[in-house]
Amino acid sequence: MKDLIGNLAEELTRLPGIGRKTAQRLAYFILAMPEEEARSIARAIVDVKEKARFCPVCFNVTGEELCSICNDGAREQERLCVVEEPSNIAVIERTGLYRGRYHVLLGSLSPMDGVTPERLKLRELKERVENSAVKEVIVATNPNTRGEMTARYIKEMLAPYRVKVTRIAYGLPMGGDIEYADEVTLGKALEGRRELS
Repeated sequence: MKDLIGNLAEELTRLPGIGRKTAQRLAYFILAMPEEEARSIARAIVDVKEKARFCPVCFNVTGEELCSICNDGAREQERLCVVEEPSNIAVIERTGLYRGRYHVLLGSLSPMDGVTPERLKLRELKERVENSAVKEVIVATNPNTRGEMTARYIKEMLAPYRVKVTRIAYGLPMGGDIEYADEVTLGKALEGRRELS
């Protein structure tokens, strides 16, 4: 039995933020779960790996043709919030303060790591601005060096277009990630966004 638990714990350590002790506790917790609950978790993992894909419009994760936000006709068409990762959308949505659309870059610029503009969804962002009624692009990249570099690149890229480019305000700690911000802090950052200079 130890080999089974040890193997499960070892696999769980692959998850971010899960150390050996936590993985072992989770492994024993899963062992104690009713079988159907454990199977339900396993099915959800398999489903997300088999069915999840990127929305062809905004690059959010979806299991449908379009993500639920792109499919929502009630969302504001004039505002586009640019984020680094799909997980950032969920955090912003929890604030309940933003009703526009999103564009996911699938990363941030980092020339030293080989992440150049061509490796991000920047060309697609430019095309969306060119071919839609977007009046404001809110840059909600992480408040770190990579996020700032990406924000400046977006500002320069969109300069020829009649679109206002704003940056979420600093209510978030420098060097932090949007994914770990609480709703109040992120809500204040959205409300206090400013135009990039």
